[in-house]
Amino acid sequence: MGILSRSPTHSRRSEDNGMKLLATVLFATAFGILLGLSFPSLWITKIWVPSNPKGAERLPPGIIASESDLYLRRLWGNPEEDLKKKPRYLVTFTVGYKQRHNIDACVKKFSDNFTIVLFHYDGITSEWDDEFEWSKNVIHISVKKQTKWWYAKRFLHPDIVARYDYIFIWDEDLGVDHFDAEEYIHMVKKHGLEISQPGLDPEKGCTWKITKRREHVEVHKETDEKLEWCSNPPRPPCAAFVEIMAPVFSRDAWRCVWHMIQNDLVHGWGLDFALRRCVEEPAYEKIGIVDTQWIVHQFIPSLGSQGKEEDGKSPLQGVKDRCHMEWKMFERRVDEAEKEYYKSLQVQTPSNSTTLH
Repeated sequence: MGILSRSPTHSRRSEDNGMKLLATVLFATAFGILLGLSFPSLWITKIWVPSNPKGAERLPPGIIASESDLYLRRLWGNPEEDLKKKPRYLVTFTVGYKQRHNIDACVKKFSDNFTIVLFHYDGITSEWDDEFEWSKNVIHISVKKQTKWWYAKRFLHPDIVARYDYIFIWDEDLGVDHFDAEEYIHMVKKHGLEISQPGLDPEKGCTWKITKRREHVEVHKETDEKLEWCSNPPRPPCAAFVEIMAPVFSRDAWRCVWHMIQNDLVHGWGLDFALRRCVEEPAYEKIGIVDTQWIVHQFIPSLGSQGKEEDGKSPLQGVKDRCHMEWKMFERRVDEAEKEYYKSLQVQTPSNSTTLH
């Protein structure tokens, strides 16, 4: 009776075939890799660059224009020859037609080194061209019954104003007889200010003591307010503080501040207490008041006329009430966001309040 078994010859033949197959696979793999490295166009059929800006991953990096500007260009000729000069600074005013003569005086204080934008809250625009020659060369943006922070959030994205070294975001009721924009820029650079404002004429009224103009100094960064408001290190409103009527931001500071502006909180109240979060510590060294170039706050309640009489309140009172409401809402949002952040790190929230309380 025979015993079934594999032939030694058959086993060796199977092993040889297996080795040949393995060698063929390895050779084909190596050849494919070598071919791909030598001729990448054979295997790259589409572009995908994860490091590109979000949404632009399908574009070759060399064609991406991720930043822009507000330079005015012509409709004819060589695009590379459009601009005789590229302004380095940007100034915006939120205006109504009734304050046109005041804005006329303001605009004349800014050289051709500035791009000028007027945000019109009353819808009147073309009449400016009829009265002022300079109006034909500035940018007009008109949306009725809005505030400058509403405009800033929607039209001054950091990537849109990235070409400008400094951004002025000013009200319309400012007297500028003692102000020179180029000299102001010189002082800001000299003293390393990332966020600043001109000093205010103390004879015309000031809300915060720190913003009052001082004589015989170029810049100041601290003051004494109520004792319970001040601390060590100095904090708003005793230091690291400017008001929201006439702030000036460096490019880097504005990139941070823009992200902090809330879409629905249009008046900006409370923002001045939080601005210090947008500069490197110590913040009180990077935020200050320029005394050599000072202005007058005329306290014209223009936005009050843009409100609506409601529940027995005048339009102006309705606007004021919303300002105070927004301040409290902004404080609460900042505090809650900070607590949530530190909680996610499982560390105690430091004392870094943006409020007076």
